[in-house]
Amino acid sequence: MTETPNPNIIDADTLTGEMRPIRRAVLALGSNLGERLTALQGAVNAIADTPDVWVTGVSPVYETEPVDCPEDAKNYLNAVVTVDTTLAATRLMDRALAIEDAFERERSEVKNAPRTLDVDLIVVGDRRSDEPALRLPHPRAAERAFVLQPWFDLEPDAEFPELGPVALLLEKADSSGVTRRDDLTLEIQ
Repeated sequence: MTETPNPNIIDADTLTGEMRPIRRAVLALGSNLGERLTALQGAVNAIADTPDVWVTGVSPVYETEPVDCPEDAKNYLNAVVTVDTTLAATRLMDRALAIEDAFERERSEVKNAPRTLDVDLIVVGDRRSDEPALRLPHPRAAERAFVLQPWFDLEPDAEFPELGPVALLLEKADSSGVTRRDDLTLEIQ
């Protein structure tokens, strides 16, 4: 595990001997249905329990007003998790979807419908993808304070690929309705 990932550092698969680079990934968590904090903590635990994924940080929890959601949507709890991983971005995405499913995430035709758990990949190293099932970097994260603020809390010098420092993006983002909840915490288990 490395605190500052270096794409030149590699990890060898113990079964196949295949060499894989360690990449830093940023995952955003959100919940606005059911036991919100329990769902976020469960997601952190499941991410930490994923082979070839090492959690390096968990942000403070933020309560945020829904963005682009149906009118009756309740407030979200949001957080960001940083990891080092040797998993391919597609496998990390598969794991994120499996974690959502474990928390009974229901997919709907309604855009941004309320959910028990949302696990979004924001960046995975320098990987780029425009596939419908995997868009990297996340196409709207650079505009959303509920992603940028917790990421900034973890990594004040973080850079959003091709767009620049997270700190500058955060200055431009609408932070109204984003409130830090110091009474709620997530733990790395």
